[in-house]
Amino acid sequence: MEVELTEMINALQQYPPFHEMDEPSLLEQMVMEMDIQYVRNGEEIIIPNTLNNSLYFIRSGAVEVSAKNNELLRRMDEGEWFGYLSLLRDGKVTQGIKAIEDSLLYLVPAHWFKKLYIENDIFSDFFELTQAVRLRSAIDTPTQKNDLDVSLMTCPVKSLLRRPPIEIDCSASILEAAQKMSQFKVSSLLITDNDKLVGIVTDRDLRIRVIAQSIAYSTRVDEIMTADPITVNSGDFASEAVLKMMAQNVHHLPVTQNDKAIGVISAGDIVQKESHGSMYLISDIFKQQDVESLQSISKKMQHTFTQLVYADANSVMIGNALSCIGTAFVERLLQLGEKKFGPSPIPFCFITLGSQAREEQTISTDQDNAFILSDDYQEERHGDYFKTLADWLCKSLDKCGYPLCTGDIMASNNKWRQPLRQWKQYFSQWIQESKAEFLLHSSIFFDLRYVYGDEKLAEQLVDHIHQSTQQYRGFLSHMARNANQRKPPLGFFRQFVLDGSGKQSKTFNLKERGIAPIIDIVRVHALACGSRKLNTIERLQDIEAAGILQQGRAKDLSIALELINMVRIRHQTEQIEQGVSPNNHVDPSNLSALERRNLRDAFAVVSRQQEFIKFRYAGEHN
Repeated sequence: MEVELTEMINALQQYPPFHEMDEPSLLEQMVMEMDIQYVRNGEEIIIPNTLNNSLYFIRSGAVEVSAKNNELLRRMDEGEWFGYLSLLRDGKVTQGIKAIEDSLLYLVPAHWFKKLYIENDIFSDFFELTQAVRLRSAIDTPTQKNDLDVSLMTCPVKSLLRRPPIEIDCSASILEAAQKMSQFKVSSLLITDNDKLVGIVTDRDLRIRVIAQSIAYSTRVDEIMTADPITVNSGDFASEAVLKMMAQNVHHLPVTQNDKAIGVISAGDIVQKESHGSMYLISDIFKQQDVESLQSISKKMQHTFTQLVYADANSVMIGNALSCIGTAFVERLLQLGEKKFGPSPIPFCFITLGSQAREEQTISTDQDNAFILSDDYQEERHGDYFKTLADWLCKSLDKCGYPLCTGDIMASNNKWRQPLRQWKQYFSQWIQESKAEFLLHSSIFFDLRYVYGDEKLAEQLVDHIHQSTQQYRGFLSHMARNANQRKPPLGFFRQFVLDGSGKQSKTFNLKERGIAPIIDIVRVHALACGSRKLNTIERLQDIEAAGILQQGRAKDLSIALELINMVRIRHQTEQIEQGVSPNNHVDPSNLSALERRNLRDAFAVVSRQQEFIKFRYAGEHN
């Protein structure tokens, strides 16, 4: 019996909160009153609407927690505690808990939980954190909060709206439109046709298109409106609205939700949102007149990145903001390029690939891009122009802090500067033949986003890609196997596997071993369900809606991705503060115990999903 008690004490001292509590005699007394329970897979442990009188410790196995409506809330495994929420409510149980593996549990009597909760700060501090807060604690490094001017990068467009949309039917006269704008004291008016947005009129339009041109006020308003205006989605970040305004030189953007206009934001709304009235980086980018000036302001990138981290922005916000800034650099450079080398002789489209296309960029990233040219392209007539433009663009991006791609996946490479018909042939070959080289290209080029030029070229290519993947379903099987190539750095007994070399010998690459495997898994599922989303979190939402994953698994992957991303982002922030070039190599010994534990959980999620995807598409054939 004494050996068993010693084993129980040793097990408890490996995990929080007892690993930090130096009270061996107290722990020994508690263990003597504890019970041991063995439960089989599927067995109910705690049932809602009953009373619980124990704190449970998972010695081995795993359980899942569900709400009263059977909605899965979370899964827990070795070293975790449950039952404390009900003990804090005098034993009243609101969540059900059952074993999802054969499990060995230690049961701490309720009176011991209450004693330690009252008398020991380490113990009470640990259990006052709910699972959601504990996960957030692992994601957020405790830092002194600063009143930082980063609101535009992190707030949703919807938060800028100050009133419902003010609109008028397209059959109304200019006079009626002006009177309505005056009545509601607005600087813009949405124009609708059978409640569908068809245009917008601003006070500037009235001055330039009506008064200056002596147009009769009885003229229909749709004759002077801006038809099919550029819009922004209500869920987009304000940084995306800034980018659109700057790129298109407009001052008003209709905001849509489910394809219906719900309001308008103006440049004035955005300036008002700025707590200090300072101009943000995207605005500065579009003001620059040469590469040298852009190169100079690109040095602000690291400051913007660290500001976002200190302001508690999550990885989605940070990725979106940095991707918008990257897109702004590309757009401005191409505008300057067309001024320098002349307008394009034929339509073309610049696309970005990889993390920028997914809007998941961090501070340490290189270029991945390409040109889609019109099928009117003729090498002898147009080749020199596009080669010159592409070479200049990629070198200019390199000067602005976006290094040249070591794999040469750039528009400066002749292979990635082709007419639409050739791009379609590329993708058809990659999908139908599925060689190792082609699968590598697929993992890069299947995440593509239009940035500049003729957007229809990108749309036609995306249509071709999705039609082909639905036709050649065997391709999914190959992609699924490819998604298992990069394994999380987790070995036997959940120990980290280090893969660095030289000065990085005690590290693992979080991007290659943690983030990339999730992106690969999600990409395959997204192709399977026909999702056209690019962002990994948005793809997971489509995947969950399509029922490809079991309930809760998409959320597991989302949480794992956020956790791994934030560890990586904090690591890069610390490197910037130390004057070191940021990278993706993390030394686990520099992480807190809670960070290491949560990283193990996240890697375990990825490993399980890699196993699932291997068998999920094994039977797919063309």
